[in-house]
Amino acid sequence: MKNKIYRQGDVLIMPVKKIPANLVRTKKVTLALGEVTGHHHSITTGDAVGFADQENSLADFFEITANSAELTHQEHDTISLPKGKYRKIIQVEYSPKEIVNVAD
Repeated sequence: MKNKIYRQGDVLIMPVKKIPANLVRTKKVTLALGEVTGHHHSITTGDAVGFADQENSLADFFEITANSAELTHQEHDTISLPKGKYRKIIQVEYSPKEIVNVAD
């Protein structure tokens, strides 16, 4: 299987071989919250488990245990992700003065 990467707005999804052992399961598989709009990037269908430093945190890693799952956002197209383990990376903007998270 090729390591295909996925992007939905400011969220980059990369396949990983394993999830770090020090992380705990999250209550939901929400990857990012829109600071401007209140929208969110979340796994809404298919069996998936999120992992982060704390149970109530946004998922930094996640595993899709069904054949596929859907990553949704209210302003972006839905992305179908195949079974596997993934890492979330949030896009940042560079300016000579500071690095700023992209506001979605």
